[in-house]
Amino acid sequence: MLKDLGIKSRVLVLTLLPATVLAVVLGIYFTWMQLSEMRHQLDERGQLVAQQLAPLAAPAMAQGYSKRLQRILNQVLDQPDVRAVTILDTERNVLAHAGPNMITPSPPADPEALTRVSSVDTTRILLPILGKHLNLAADSLGNDMRQIGWLELELSHQGTLLRGYRSLFTSLLLIGAGLIITALLALRMSGAISRPLHKIKMAVAQLKEGHLETRLPALGSHEMDELAAGINRMAEALLSAREELQQSIDQATEDVQQNLETIEIQNIELDLARKEALEASRIKSEFLANMSHEIRTPLNGILGFTHLLQKSDLTPRQQDYLSTIEKSADSLLGIINEILDFSKIEAGKLVLDSIPFNLRDLIEDTLTILGPAAHSKHLELVSLVYRDTPLSLVGDPLRLKQVLTNLVSNAIKFTNEGTIVVRAMVEDERADRAQLRISVQDTGIGLTDQDMRSLFQAFSQADNSLSRQPGGTGLGLVISKRLIEQMGGEIGVDSIPDEGSEFWISLSLPKARDDIEDQPRAVLLGRRVGVLEPHPLARQALQHQLEGCGLEVLTFDTLDQLQDAVAAARTSETPIEIAVLGVTSREIAPPQLCQRLWEFEGLGCKCIVLCPTTEQAHYHEALPESHTHTQLQGKPACTRKLQRVLLDLLRPAQAIVEHPLLPESRPPRVLCVDDNPANLLLLETLLNDMGGEADAVSSGRDALEAVKRKAYDMVFMDVQMPGMDGRQTTEAIRQWEVDSGQPPLPIIALTAHALSNEKRSLLQSGLDDYLTKPVSERQLAQVVLKWTGLPLARSFLAAPVESPPLENNLKVLDAEEGLRLAAGKADLAADMLSMLLASLEDDRRAIRDARLAGDQQGMIDRVHRLHGATRYCGVPQLRAACERSETLLKQNHPSAAQALDELDGAIERLEYEARVI
Repeated sequence: MLKDLGIKSRVLVLTLLPATVLAVVLGIYFTWMQLSEMRHQLDERGQLVAQQLAPLAAPAMAQGYSKRLQRILNQVLDQPDVRAVTILDTERNVLAHAGPNMITPSPPADPEALTRVSSVDTTRILLPILGKHLNLAADSLGNDMRQIGWLELELSHQGTLLRGYRSLFTSLLLIGAGLIITALLALRMSGAISRPLHKIKMAVAQLKEGHLETRLPALGSHEMDELAAGINRMAEALLSAREELQQSIDQATEDVQQNLETIEIQNIELDLARKEALEASRIKSEFLANMSHEIRTPLNGILGFTHLLQKSDLTPRQQDYLSTIEKSADSLLGIINEILDFSKIEAGKLVLDSIPFNLRDLIEDTLTILGPAAHSKHLELVSLVYRDTPLSLVGDPLRLKQVLTNLVSNAIKFTNEGTIVVRAMVEDERADRAQLRISVQDTGIGLTDQDMRSLFQAFSQADNSLSRQPGGTGLGLVISKRLIEQMGGEIGVDSIPDEGSEFWISLSLPKARDDIEDQPRAVLLGRRVGVLEPHPLARQALQHQLEGCGLEVLTFDTLDQLQDAVAAARTSETPIEIAVLGVTSREIAPPQLCQRLWEFEGLGCKCIVLCPTTEQAHYHEALPESHTHTQLQGKPACTRKLQRVLLDLLRPAQAIVEHPLLPESRPPRVLCVDDNPANLLLLETLLNDMGGEADAVSSGRDALEAVKRKAYDMVFMDVQMPGMDGRQTTEAIRQWEVDSGQPPLPIIALTAHALSNEKRSLLQSGLDDYLTKPVSERQLAQVVLKWTGLPLARSFLAAPVESPPLENNLKVLDAEEGLRLAAGKADLAADMLSMLLASLEDDRRAIRDARLAGDQQGMIDRVHRLHGATRYCGVPQLRAACERSETLLKQNHPSAAQALDELDGAIERLEYEARVI
């Protein structure tokens, strides 16, 4: 309540309220005390009057002087507050009475003592008159207790009340006067407080409005004067601060004005610097493009002609030199690509694609490419893609593959023995996106904490010692980190020195429509397959792949256990139809494997052999050649290839032709345009050797004339040429097509440029596709087939390939070759030759029977069987005869009959020479 009052009201309340309460309480108290005292005095006076009247009235009563008694009573009425008096005899009969009638009831009679009864207005006293009252002498009092009569005296309260009211009125007057005086003092006091406060309030309001010159005068009290002085000092400080602030503002305004002028000058300079930077960036981009072109162009010739030269007859030393040149050129090309990628990332010119891709295929393709490098160090490469991982995703597969290639290459480089495992798993999955974790774990040298801190810095390497392994620019991991971050992901490493490292990628990618090729084929569902793979992780990965194809997988520890299981299940309802063998030459030699494969085929079980890529050449000779592409694969196994092989083996009657030729198929006619003679010769040679018809010109004008003169299926156009460059030449050809009404001719850019905007600018200039140097035969074949519909590879042509005639100078029986094929084991060579000689007569008879019956497939199978058996025996002449016969039979060549006759003669000569020996 008080908080809602002002200071003046509070002072009044706090002053008057206690005073009023105290005055009222004290007035009531003292008035009540006074009234009580007056009542007491009245009672005492009445008792005194009665006691004095009794001795006076007693003689008159005794002598019977009634008149005298009446006079005494009348005199008693003159006493204050006596209203009436009565003398009674002992029987309470009135003897004398003075005054009005008594209105108070008579008190109870007490013959010895005084009694009284009080009402509001009166008090009635009854006193017995005794004998002792007859004698007025004091010494006689108290001797005679004989009762003479009664004395009744009635006292009026009006006088007492009137005196009490007067006293109360006086008290009220005094209290009121006191309160008035107190109120006046309180008003004066509150005014003494409120008036200075009002002045202070007004002064503060003036200060608030900005009138800092306002000052307070003396306010009449010490405390208020101190407060006023404090406010005045504050106002002076504010005024001083405002003046200083105004000075600062003026100075700051002046400084800002100067800074604005300086900024305007700097903006002009920055604009000029920006233009210079853009020009420098453009010059840098042109320099990168030109540098890419100038370096890639000779590299294209080096790699291309090295590849062509490797196909010619060379000595082993020359082959080794060429291999070294090719590896060095590839390394140089990789370094150039890394530097260009780093430059593009630094310049912000790298644009990521967003296309559907298959994660499993991407990982397996990466490991397939890097398999030879790992297998040359006897390392095991394993790909583990967990079953719940989404495979069909949307992103940039080329850049993701580049990152994985770098991580796996580093793992191979710094691992001397053990295993490299690539794992892919899903961390979080939604309806439209998947959070993936891809890791590359090795058992290499590991990394220290210091190595990991500098690992993702440019031009830094984990091993910078003089004895480090050669190769690399130190940009691979930096580029990988930038690429993954640009994809919105994260890359990191966990490592223990001398135990190995694990590089991991966490990446969120949108999902794509499921690839139908990822679904198990109906022909494979429920089929049983036996797996032999000594390495536990490789066995687990292979089991996942086969189960993903819909097969029922049985794993075995040894080849004998697998063979026994195949034999036991042969007559059951669910036989083991396929055996997948993961082998190395250290575990089983190629000749021994050949024998086991024949035994498996005898049990009705087809075999797929998985071996290190570095040992494929050795195992090729152990496997039947006609089924090499369906029976032998390099490690690690590719799921799609494995599925196709399984379909081939389980559906052998259905031949799969990837590029069927139409009856009107013909070699594609291609025009090659390049100002570099080496590149031009290489491209022309590659196309001609692959079955095309290639023409070569060295300038844009010659290309335009050639197109006008001859109909071509497509043109390979170099971009950077003197005179008319590739873009100008393309525009001229397009204009000629429009003018002459010719259909558009596919023109493919063939350049060494590698900038991100190069492809867009080339396509905008009228070119149809983009091919970066150096090119390979596979790239050429794919591009030609894509744009012309005509296959380029000679193996696709309709004309049969002539098999070379049987060389008569080959030995019939070569013991040294047999010993070499048996890995220097004489016992094994003898056993293999004995097995071949034992089966010769049966094979010869079976071939003759099939030939007489016209069974083409039967002849091919039997010749193929015999051909496989000759691969590990020193019988060069019979081997050559089998190879020529099998080739011609497959082509249904007219010379097949002559080849079979030569084969029969070779068998006869081998049997004869074996008998002679």
